[in-house]
Amino acid sequence: MARTILITGGGTGIGRATARLFAGQGDSVYVTGRRREPLDELAAEIGVRGLVCDHTRPEALIALLSALPEQVDVLVNNAGGNTDFDGDQKREPADLDAYAQAFRANLDANLVSAALTTRALDGRLANGGAVVHIGSIAASRGSGAGSYGASKAGLASWNLDLAQALGPRAITANVVAPGYIADTEFFRDRLPDERREQLVAATSTGRAGAPSDIAETVAFLASPGARHITGQVLHVNGGAYMTS
Repeated sequence: MARTILITGGGTGIGRATARLFAGQGDSVYVTGRRREPLDELAAEIGVRGLVCDHTRPEALIALLSALPEQVDVLVNNAGGNTDFDGDQKREPADLDAYAQAFRANLDANLVSAALTTRALDGRLANGGAVVHIGSIAASRGSGAGSYGASKAGLASWNLDLAQALGPRAITANVVAPGYIADTEFFRDRLPDERREQLVAATSTGRAGAPSDIAETVAFLASPGARHITGQVLHVNGGAYMTS
């Protein structure tokens, strides 16, 4: 039976691949993003419904609800990214106001957005459904600077409480934590070739991840075979970060 899927930040990259996979399974897919053009392109390509929404803004989420069906079977919190790439890379160390704004920007983009969206959809999440967040390897290994890693670590920690809260309704809540994924807008075309080679060399599989790698993992967590998996972080990084 066809399900209703909501994918946030789904106009490009991982979100786009995830939307394509669910739509290919015959599900009814809603995709949000802050830019209309990629949403329209995806809608024309695979028949999803694209909706403009900034998931850090409560008023935008309230407006979004009016465009969504009364029941959502799967929520994929994919919106976010490293907002440090959008700011001033030469910020003065002593400028605490700018540092605070930059620090909070990542928390809003990656943690608060997921929390607000899940809260807004709480009454519409179908019993037996799934919530899947897109985390990051940076939550376990750090992001080198800024607050991106901290925001993703916070997402993983918050998900523990979410899984307990949703469990009585047989709704699972998990995090998929990618490593380096090629063919996305994450690095804003700023990734040097040398750094890319280092990231690939850190894997055991000897390749960069692809958006489809993450999409397939998300689809599994939303599948009947994953109904007893909740409160977990699944690392998808080719062995760049391993757990015991």
